[in-house]
Amino acid sequence: MLATETSPPAATGRWVLDQAQARSIGLCVLSVLAVYALQPAMPIRQMDFWLPTASLVLTVVVWAATSSALATHRRPDRATLTDAALIGGITLGIAALRFAEPLSMLITRTPPPAVLSVLAALAIAALLAVAAGCIIGPRPAWTTALVIALVALLFVLKYEPLTQAFAALLRVAQGQSAAQASALDVRWLGFSYICFRWIAALRERALGRLPAMSLREFVTYAVFAPALIAGPIDRPERFLRDLRASFAFNWPDATEGVRRIAVGAFKKFVLADWLALLALNEVNAAQAQGAGWMWLLVYAYAWRIYLDFGGYTDMAIGVARIFGVRLPENFHRPYLKPNLTQFWSSWHMSLAQWFRTYYFNPLTRALRMRAWAVPTIIFVGQVTTMLLIGVWHGVTLNFALWGLWHGVGLFLHNRWADFAKGRLTAMQERPRLQVAISAAGVLLTFHFVALGWVWFALPDAALSLGVFRKLFGL
Repeated sequence: MLATETSPPAATGRWVLDQAQARSIGLCVLSVLAVYALQPAMPIRQMDFWLPTASLVLTVVVWAATSSALATHRRPDRATLTDAALIGGITLGIAALRFAEPLSMLITRTPPPAVLSVLAALAIAALLAVAAGCIIGPRPAWTTALVIALVALLFVLKYEPLTQAFAALLRVAQGQSAAQASALDVRWLGFSYICFRWIAALRERALGRLPAMSLREFVTYAVFAPALIAGPIDRPERFLRDLRASFAFNWPDATEGVRRIAVGAFKKFVLADWLALLALNEVNAAQAQGAGWMWLLVYAYAWRIYLDFGGYTDMAIGVARIFGVRLPENFHRPYLKPNLTQFWSSWHMSLAQWFRTYYFNPLTRALRMRAWAVPTIIFVGQVTTMLLIGVWHGVTLNFALWGLWHGVGLFLHNRWADFAKGRLTAMQERPRLQVAISAAGVLLTFHFVALGWVWFALPDAALSLGVFRKLFGL
């Protein structure tokens, strides 16, 4: 009788485990398909297939470089071979759709390359993965070299002259004219965010903090479909914890996910798209008459970029929530923060945290060991960090100036906060004065950020300076 009564819970436990396993496999398949399906068409033939394939190949190589099993020269186990067969099978299946051309358009914008070419590419990818596991994995210097190579590739894709040269090489490889090459020819979907996840995994492995991940788990982490295009950038251990958790569909998570999707869609496709008509851009900046209209353009852009990016993040978090994955929040009322430091603790939080973990903290520790003065360390750390965040958006003067704007602003706030510490204790006894100062801080911070968007929104520094002159009637 007792055995009969306890059987159903045991069966239910097995069902939940099976459902979690199915969820893990399904998310991997969905994410791999999304890498291809979301890739836009390009003037270079078959690049809408080869660039997503390159994303997957590099993901497998990075996984191999961080895998402790391959680092000890052991053969891939059955689970790894099964995962590799799953990912390679999807790629081959997409290539095979060239024989059913109307169906292939559902995944790639142009017909895929020949299946034999894809087979050869997958064979090369397997050799690269084995080499990465045997050579890079056990050698920290090689891990650093791989990080540098990934950063260099990211730089090529962000610096227009190099991107154009890269496009010319791809055109030649496809038998097309290199003379028509343009930087716009190469649009590698999601590469910036995927690259940051690769680097995070490599650094965590070098520090001994990366949890063991199967190939399927790592691929899902690197190219997770909801966060593929614009983040958030999750940490490996946190993502893995959600991915491995027992999963059973439940209405509270589904309802919250749908709510976030609806809110995000409203922000992005209604409010942000409407504000785009008024927001600062090259055309509107040239046509604006008077300071009043120019301020309207700046305000519209500030809210448009927040609602657009925040709306996408809401949708990504909502979709992931339905499948039991809680992506990190990326925004927390950034325009209501009373100072610039708090703004950057609530704006694109996953990117700021990434740079803090893998650049700012190691840099400041190294400078402290050299006995630099504290203000100098803070200045170098904050200015260079924000400069890197700026040029991450694009290696151009306008993005560099935007980064410097915020780097200097953060340093000035840090120095003011250090000066004011202990000198404004009387304010704690006057709550109304505290509220007034906080409100003034919110207003000042918002306008500092909004003015910074002038550098970000316009492609030419001279045009940005013209906007500043109109804003202040100079």
